[in-house]
Amino acid sequence: MKKPDFSNLKAVYVNCTLKKSPKSSHTQNLMNGSIAIMKSEKVSVEVVRLVDHQIPVGVQPDMTEDGETKDDWPKLYEKIIAADILVIGTPIWLGERSSVASKLIERLYAMSGYHNDKGQYVYYGKVGGCIITGNEDGIKHCSMGILYALQHLGYSIPPQADAGWIGEVGPGPSYGDTEWQGKKIDPPVGFDSEFTNRNTTFMTYNLLHLASMLKSNNGYSNYGNSRKAWDDGTQWEFENPEYR
Repeated sequence: MKKPDFSNLKAVYVNCTLKKSPKSSHTQNLMNGSIAIMKSEKVSVEVVRLVDHQIPVGVQPDMTEDGETKDDWPKLYEKIIAADILVIGTPIWLGERSSVASKLIERLYAMSGYHNDKGQYVYYGKVGGCIITGNEDGIKHCSMGILYALQHLGYSIPPQADAGWIGEVGPGPSYGDTEWQGKKIDPPVGFDSEFTNRNTTFMTYNLLHLASMLKSNNGYSNYGNSRKAWDDGTQWEFENPEYR
Protein backbone atom coordinates (compact mmCIF):
# COMPACT_ATOMS: atom_id res chain seq x y z
CA MET A 1 0.00 0.00 0.00
CA LYS A 2 1.64 3.21 -1.18
CA LYS A 3 1.64 6.04 1.34
CA PRO A 4 0.14 9.20 -0.17
CA ASP A 5 1.73 12.61 0.23
CA PHE A 6 -0.67 15.11 1.83
CA SER A 7 1.97 17.68 2.76
CA ASN A 8 0.66 20.30 0.31
CA LEU A 9 -2.76 20.45 2.00
CA LYS A 10 -4.15 22.94 4.50
CA ALA A 11 -6.97 22.28 6.97
CA VAL A 12 -8.97 24.54 9.26
CA TYR A 13 -10.87 23.12 12.23
CA VAL A 14 -13.57 25.40 13.64
CA ASN A 15 -14.71 24.46 17.13
CA CYS A 16 -18.26 25.68 17.72
CA THR A 17 -18.29 25.06 21.46
CA LEU A 18 -20.16 27.55 23.63
CA LYS A 19 -17.13 27.81 25.95
CA LYS A 20 -14.55 30.55 25.49
CA SER A 21 -10.85 29.81 25.88
CA PRO A 22 -9.19 28.70 28.07
CA LYS A 23 -12.11 26.58 29.29
CA SER A 24 -11.83 22.90 28.40
CA SER A 25 -13.93 21.78 25.43
CA HIS A 26 -15.11 18.19 25.04
CA THR A 27 -15.57 18.85 21.34
CA GLN A 28 -11.95 19.96 21.09
CA ASN A 29 -10.88 16.74 22.82
CA LEU A 30 -12.34 14.71 19.95
CA MET A 31 -11.18 17.12 17.27
CA ASN A 32 -7.64 16.70 18.60
CA GLY A 33 -7.62 13.06 17.47
CA SER A 34 -8.30 14.06 13.88
CA ILE A 35 -5.89 16.99 14.10
CA ALA A 36 -3.11 14.69 15.31
CA ILE A 37 -3.55 12.49 12.23
CA MET A 38 -3.43 15.52 9.94
CA LYS A 39 -0.27 16.82 11.56
CA SER A 40 1.36 13.38 11.38
CA GLU A 41 0.65 13.48 7.64
CA LYS A 42 2.41 16.88 7.42
CA VAL A 43 -0.81 18.80 6.74
CA SER A 44 -0.83 22.46 7.75
CA VAL A 45 -3.54 22.77 10.42
CA GLU A 46 -5.15 25.77 12.07
CA VAL A 47 -7.72 25.59 14.86
CA VAL A 48 -10.29 28.31 15.48
CA ARG A 49 -12.64 28.55 18.47
CA LEU A 50 -15.39 30.74 17.08
CA VAL A 51 -16.63 32.15 20.41
CA ASP A 52 -13.19 33.66 21.01
CA HIS A 53 -13.91 36.06 18.15
CA GLN A 54 -16.48 38.78 17.70
CA ILE A 55 -18.71 37.36 14.98
CA PRO A 56 -22.11 39.05 14.70
CA VAL A 57 -25.09 37.16 13.34
CA GLY A 58 -26.05 37.97 9.78
CA VAL A 59 -25.60 36.98 6.18
CA GLN A 60 -23.46 39.85 4.91
CA PRO A 61 -19.75 39.35 4.16
CA ASP A 62 -18.88 42.14 6.61
CA MET A 63 -21.54 43.06 9.15
CA THR A 64 -19.87 46.40 9.96
CA GLU A 65 -21.40 47.49 6.66
CA ASP A 66 -24.79 46.60 8.15
CA GLY A 67 -24.50 48.53 11.41
CA GLU A 68 -22.26 46.34 13.61
CA THR A 69 -19.32 48.04 15.33
CA LYS A 70 -16.94 45.10 14.86
CA ASP A 71 -16.85 41.92 12.79
CA ASP A 72 -13.95 39.44 12.90
CA TRP A 73 -15.51 37.28 10.20
CA PRO A 74 -13.68 38.74 7.16
CA LYS A 75 -10.29 37.81 8.67
CA LEU A 76 -11.48 34.33 9.65
CA TYR A 77 -12.95 33.83 6.19
CA GLU A 78 -9.53 34.44 4.66
CA LYS A 79 -8.16 31.52 6.71
CA ILE A 80 -11.07 29.27 5.76
CA ILE A 81 -10.95 30.04 2.05
CA ALA A 82 -7.17 29.50 1.97
CA ALA A 83 -7.64 25.95 3.32
CA ASP A 84 -8.38 22.83 1.30
CA ILE A 85 -10.33 21.21 4.15
CA LEU A 86 -12.87 22.60 6.62
CA VAL A 87 -13.92 20.56 9.65
CA ILE A 88 -16.74 21.90 11.82
CA GLY A 89 -16.88 20.64 15.39
CA THR A 90 -19.96 21.12 17.54
CA PRO A 91 -21.52 19.89 20.77
CA ILE A 92 -25.12 18.70 20.81
CA TRP A 93 -27.67 20.82 22.66
CA LEU A 94 -31.29 19.61 22.82
CA GLY A 95 -30.56 17.27 19.94
CA GLU A 96 -29.25 20.03 17.67
CA ARG A 97 -25.91 21.55 16.68
CA SER A 98 -24.86 24.53 18.75
CA SER A 99 -26.08 28.04 18.00
CA VAL A 100 -22.44 28.90 17.29
CA ALA A 101 -22.30 26.23 14.56
CA SER A 102 -25.46 27.65 12.99
CA LYS A 103 -23.92 31.12 13.03
CA LEU A 104 -20.78 29.78 11.34
CA ILE A 105 -22.85 28.20 8.57
CA GLU A 106 -24.80 31.43 8.10
CA ARG A 107 -21.59 33.43 7.78
CA LEU A 108 -20.18 30.90 5.31
CA TYR A 109 -23.40 31.34 3.37
CA ALA A 110 -22.85 35.10 3.37
CA MET A 111 -19.96 34.55 0.96
CA SER A 112 -22.03 32.53 -1.52
CA GLY A 113 -22.07 35.44 -3.94
CA TYR A 114 -18.31 35.15 -4.38
CA HIS A 115 -16.78 33.11 -7.21
CA ASN A 116 -13.43 31.47 -7.82
CA ASP A 117 -11.22 32.18 -10.83
CA LYS A 118 -13.24 29.68 -12.91
CA GLY A 119 -16.49 31.51 -12.28
CA GLN A 120 -17.71 28.75 -9.92
CA TYR A 121 -19.09 29.32 -6.44
CA VAL A 122 -16.18 30.11 -4.15
CA TYR A 123 -16.14 26.87 -2.11
CA TYR A 124 -15.88 24.60 -5.18
CA GLY A 125 -12.85 22.33 -4.97
CA LYS A 126 -12.76 22.37 -1.17
CA VAL A 127 -13.70 19.53 1.17
CA GLY A 128 -15.81 19.51 4.33
CA GLY A 129 -16.52 17.27 7.31
CA CYS A 130 -17.78 17.47 10.89
CA ILE A 131 -17.13 16.19 14.41
CA ILE A 132 -19.93 15.93 16.99
CA THR A 133 -19.89 15.38 20.76
CA GLY A 134 -22.60 15.24 23.40
CA ASN A 135 -24.81 13.04 25.51
CA GLU A 136 -27.86 10.93 24.65
CA ASP A 137 -28.48 11.39 20.91
CA GLY A 138 -28.01 13.58 17.86
CA ILE A 139 -24.73 12.75 16.08
CA LYS A 140 -26.32 11.72 12.79
CA HIS A 141 -28.95 14.44 12.96
CA CYS A 142 -26.38 17.19 13.51
CA SER A 143 -24.05 15.73 10.88
CA MET A 144 -26.90 15.58 8.37
CA GLY A 145 -27.63 19.29 8.68
CA ILE A 146 -24.01 20.42 8.68
CA LEU A 147 -22.92 18.27 5.73
CA TYR A 148 -25.99 19.23 3.72
CA ALA A 149 -25.24 22.92 4.30
CA LEU A 150 -21.60 22.52 3.30
CA GLN A 151 -22.38 20.72 0.05
CA HIS A 152 -25.08 23.27 -0.78
CA LEU A 153 -22.47 26.01 -0.45
CA GLY A 154 -20.13 24.15 -2.80
CA TYR A 155 -17.97 22.00 -0.53
CA SER A 156 -17.34 18.40 -1.58
CA ILE A 157 -18.22 15.73 0.99
CA PRO A 158 -16.33 12.41 0.95
CA PRO A 159 -17.69 9.10 2.27
CA GLN A 160 -18.12 8.91 6.04
CA ALA A 161 -17.30 12.58 6.53
CA ASP A 162 -18.53 12.71 10.12
CA ALA A 163 -17.36 11.31 13.43
CA GLY A 164 -18.70 11.62 16.93
CA TRP A 165 -19.11 10.38 20.47
CA ILE A 166 -22.17 10.44 22.73
CA GLY A 167 -22.60 9.36 26.32
CA GLU A 168 -25.41 7.52 28.01
CA VAL A 169 -28.89 8.96 28.44
CA GLY A 170 -29.03 11.51 31.23
CA PRO A 171 -26.31 13.47 33.04
CA GLY A 172 -22.87 11.93 32.98
CA PRO A 173 -19.25 12.41 31.99
CA SER A 174 -18.47 13.76 28.52
CA TYR A 175 -15.77 12.94 26.01
CA GLY A 176 -12.29 13.28 27.48
CA ASP A 177 -13.38 13.68 31.10
CA THR A 178 -10.95 12.20 33.63
CA GLU A 179 -13.17 12.60 36.68
CA TRP A 180 -16.89 12.37 37.45
CA GLN A 181 -18.56 12.95 40.81
CA GLY A 182 -15.24 12.68 42.60
CA LYS A 183 -14.18 9.43 40.91
CA LYS A 184 -11.13 9.24 38.66
CA ILE A 185 -11.64 7.88 35.14
CA ASP A 186 -8.78 6.20 33.28
CA PRO A 187 -8.56 6.16 30.32
CA PRO A 188 -10.45 9.43 29.72
CA VAL A 189 -14.07 8.95 28.70
CA GLY A 190 -14.45 7.84 25.08
CA PHE A 191 -10.75 7.47 24.35
CA ASP A 192 -11.13 3.67 24.24
CA SER A 193 -14.17 3.68 21.94
CA GLU A 194 -13.13 1.68 18.89
CA PHE A 195 -16.20 2.92 17.00
CA THR A 196 -15.31 6.58 17.57
CA ASN A 197 -11.61 6.04 16.96
CA ARG A 198 -12.25 4.18 13.71
CA ASN A 199 -14.77 6.70 12.40
CA THR A 200 -12.52 9.62 13.30
CA THR A 201 -9.62 8.00 11.47
CA PHE A 202 -11.67 7.11 8.38
CA MET A 203 -13.23 10.58 8.25
CA THR A 204 -9.83 12.24 8.47
CA TYR A 205 -8.25 10.16 5.72
CA ASN A 206 -11.28 10.42 3.45
CA LEU A 207 -11.07 14.20 3.77
CA LEU A 208 -7.38 14.03 2.91
CA HIS A 209 -7.87 11.73 -0.08
CA LEU A 210 -10.63 13.81 -1.64
CA ALA A 211 -8.84 17.11 -0.98
CA SER A 212 -5.67 15.71 -2.54
CA MET A 213 -7.53 14.48 -5.64
CA LEU A 214 -9.27 17.81 -6.12
CA LYS A 215 -6.11 19.84 -5.60
CA SER A 216 -4.07 17.74 -8.02
CA ASN A 217 -6.76 18.29 -10.67
CA ASN A 218 -7.19 22.01 -9.96
CA GLY A 219 -10.68 21.38 -8.60
CA TYR A 220 -13.65 20.70 -10.86
CA SER A 221 -13.91 21.55 -14.52
CA ASN A 222 -16.12 24.59 -14.94
CA TYR A 223 -17.93 23.02 -17.88
CA GLY A 224 -21.59 23.08 -16.87
CA ASN A 225 -21.21 24.72 -13.45
CA SER A 226 -19.83 28.24 -13.92
CA ARG A 227 -22.17 30.87 -12.54
CA LYS A 228 -20.32 33.54 -14.49
CA ALA A 229 -20.74 31.65 -17.77
CA TRP A 230 -24.43 31.06 -17.03
CA ASP A 231 -24.99 34.75 -16.35
CA ASP A 232 -23.21 35.52 -19.62
CA GLY A 233 -25.70 33.34 -21.49
CA THR A 234 -23.99 29.94 -21.68
CA GLN A 235 -26.37 27.06 -20.87
CA TRP A 236 -24.37 24.11 -22.28
CA GLU A 237 -26.82 21.30 -23.16
CA PHE A 238 -29.71 22.64 -21.09
CA GLU A 239 -32.88 23.23 -23.09
CA ASN A 240 -35.61 25.43 -21.69
CA PRO A 241 -38.77 23.26 -21.87
CA GLU A 242 -40.82 26.34 -22.77
CA TYR A 243 -39.06 26.55 -26.13
CA ARG A 244 -38.96 22.88 -27.15
